[in-house]
Amino acid sequence: MGAVFGPAGNSESFNQKYKSTVKAPEWLKDMGLTAYEYQCGHGVVIGQDTARRLGELMARSGIRLSLHAPYYIVLTNPDSFDKNVEHLRKSCRAARWMGAGRVVVHTGFAGKDGREAAFRTAADTLTRALEILRSEGYGDITLCPEVMGKISQLGTLEEVLELCALDRELTPCVDFGHLYARTLGEFAGEEHFTRACEMMEAKIGLERARRLHIHFSRIEYRASGEYRHLTLEDKQFGPDFGPLASVLKPRGYEPVIICESRGTQAEDACRLRDTWEDV
Repeated sequence: MGAVFGPAGNSESFNQKYKSTVKAPEWLKDMGLTAYEYQCGHGVVIGQDTARRLGELMARSGIRLSLHAPYYIVLTNPDSFDKNVEHLRKSCRAARWMGAGRVVVHTGFAGKDGREAAFRTAADTLTRALEILRSEGYGDITLCPEVMGKISQLGTLEEVLELCALDRELTPCVDFGHLYARTLGEFAGEEHFTRACEMMEAKIGLERARRLHIHFSRIEYRASGEYRHLTLEDKQFGPDFGPLASVLKPRGYEPVIICESRGTQAEDACRLRDTWEDV
């Protein structure tokens, strides 16, 4: 199938021209983009009719859909289990309506009890939630725990891979901008991206690694890690996409690559696609 590229939500240029995301499929097709991540970070509010219509139009345009679950999910908090499951349930239901095969999930903060305790709670929450979602008929929706950008958050690459090793239906969402930010700019070169591939292939297998879900943007960082997303034109911070493409493509990776640039995510997704094609 090859790699597919698209934006996380709608660019400022889209919002200046259109009032409804239902117009996004035609807009994306005209730009030559083949992926789109519907944003539910502040809650799942899309209705069934709109979701089905959007999904039909995306399918006609050959665009692969994913969905970002609410930021309110905190897998590391045992007292939030019921709320977490409800957010996941609503996310999977909306994904089903629109034909999205993947739901990206934030993990939460490590907390005062330390990373090991937080990881155990997240693993237990995710395992139990998967059982419930499958019992309700959502077993075909792939959850994608995301690599996070703040140092205090659970969500190093190692932690995300450990979570994904719990179940074959889990796929990592590796945000390479977050990796760059949480390592304070260190994780940025071909040697780092090669190491990431080797870690993924060793932990979850080559087949799953090749079907990776990727978020990418330049990210400004401070001492605590991620500060804010930037555009590809903001070159004072990284990472660069070229070295990543030079590692992934020769290894036969066919990822979903979602651009999260600040306000220019669709335009920058086109630039990522062009860079990939030039490798």
